Amino acid sequence: MLAGWLVGGLDPAAFTVIDPYLTAAPAGVRLLDTAPGGEAPVDVILLGFKPQQLPDAAPAVAPLVGADTLVLSILAGVDLATLRVAFPAAGAIVRVMPNLAAALGKSPIALFGDAAGAARAKTEALMAPLGQAEWLAAESQMDLVTALAGSGPGFVYRFIDALAAGASALGLPREQADRLALAMVEGAAQLAAASPHSPAELARRVASPGGVTQKGLDVLDADNRLARLMEDTLRAARDRSAEMTRQAAQR
Repeated sequence: MLAGWLVGGLDPAAFTVIDPYLTAAPAGVRLLDTAPGGEAPVDVILLGFKPQQLPDAAPAVAPLVGADTLVLSILAGVDLATLRVAFPAAGAIVRVMPNLAAALGKSPIALFGDAAGAARAKTEALMAPLGQAEWLAAESQMDLVTALAGSGPGFVYRFIDALAAGASALGLPREQADRLALAMVEGAAQLAAASPHSPAELARRVASPGGVTQKGLDVLDADNRLARLMEDTLRAARDRSAEMTRQAAQR
């Protein structure tokens, strides 16, 4: 996210990174190994550590949170109520679920929180350089969006790998299959993003009845196997996120 903000033109001097293990930060960004003491509340704080570290991290961060502070959290499974207990003085708290493509300004971003008015506008302005932000209607949707948008790149990478592995098994050199599969997915994704048609319609349009593409789609579509596999995949990831939410609330 920091990389995306800097690429998007935000001033590095506006950022402070607090990390006890990081040895260097981008030029112009202040790097601290502990939360500073004696400083006034800040405008925005982004929580980006392991969810189970919240009980230990919150007391050090809380003095930096005031009535005008927007707290953004990318802690998977930590709900708004838990965050509000940890940071009761915060003016607004928003859960954020991006993925690594935020560094390129290409991340889907799910948002849920109690921000309104200026805090909501500030949140949207901060997300704009990172990708496409969507406010969720209910916090319960965050677990599913975590599976779709947060974990989704891992599933796509596995699919690309499987495409290349299949081509290799059928005779292409593996390194060449990797390059072709990756280039194909990149181009197909860009075309889909630019198209007014849904992915389902694009698949229909690229496949001629009885043709090469249709024969492959027939395998994927048989017994609705691909759709069922994806549903099972997302369900497993969603349920794990929900389990983490319950565990965080019990701490």
